[in-house]
Amino acid sequence: MRLEGRTALITGAAGGIGGATARAFAREGADLCLADIGDTAAVAAEAAELGRRAVEIRTDVTDRAQVRAMVDKAVEALGGIDVLATVAGVTSLGDAESLDEAEWDRVIDINLKGTWLCCQAVIAQMRRRRYGRIVTVGSLIGKNGGNPRPWIDREEQAGSSNVAYGASKAGVHAVTFFLAKELAADGITVNSVSPGPIATGMTANVNPRLNEIVPVGRMGTADEVADAILFLASESSGFITGETLDINGGIMVD
Repeated sequence: MRLEGRTALITGAAGGIGGATARAFAREGADLCLADIGDTAAVAAEAAELGRRAVEIRTDVTDRAQVRAMVDKAVEALGGIDVLATVAGVTSLGDAESLDEAEWDRVIDINLKGTWLCCQAVIAQMRRRRYGRIVTVGSLIGKNGGNPRPWIDREEQAGSSNVAYGASKAGVHAVTFFLAKELAADGITVNSVSPGPIATGMTANVNPRLNEIVPVGRMGTADEVADAILFLASESSGFITGETLDINGGIMVD
């Protein structure tokens, strides 16, 4: 019960990693605010079965007014927000030459701007409470220049995450680093998980040959990412802030 008595706001809660994170938090004792543009009813029902409160809020994380309203509703319903997990995001595939401006804007808006707006919106109430755990979701792609090997096979790039996705996630890492330093004196830690290839609906169309470059020989699971988010959201991580925790099966080590 690592989150007993805590409240948590999870964006992207209808997705693979977001749903797994919500379930992990509920098992560990947290009451939840589940935010997504999609349907979170199934996740809310599972939380209720565990005796947890679960507030569902339809939210477009690219809309500042909706994000502010989401936080206000969560605070009103749960009494405050102890933990924010910014899981909402999209992927984007293909090569740099064919990437159009509209797709670039879509990915940056959801992954980077959406993460920033959610983080910004919880700062004031976390500062008042002198406590907070913010966990963002970056990506290996934001650190390594991409997984495909076009110098071997150009077709790998067509089915792989592109530069817009990488730039958005590198930005998430930067937001994490800045907030970690700015908020540390307020009792708020800010960390990021950096997943490699994870088997979820969002990665269903990713080139399966990428498995060949994962040293452990398989893609990761949503539950494995959720467990890492849970650790960073718990009391056990109180002396960790500004960290990017890699979950990539050994593709990139540092």
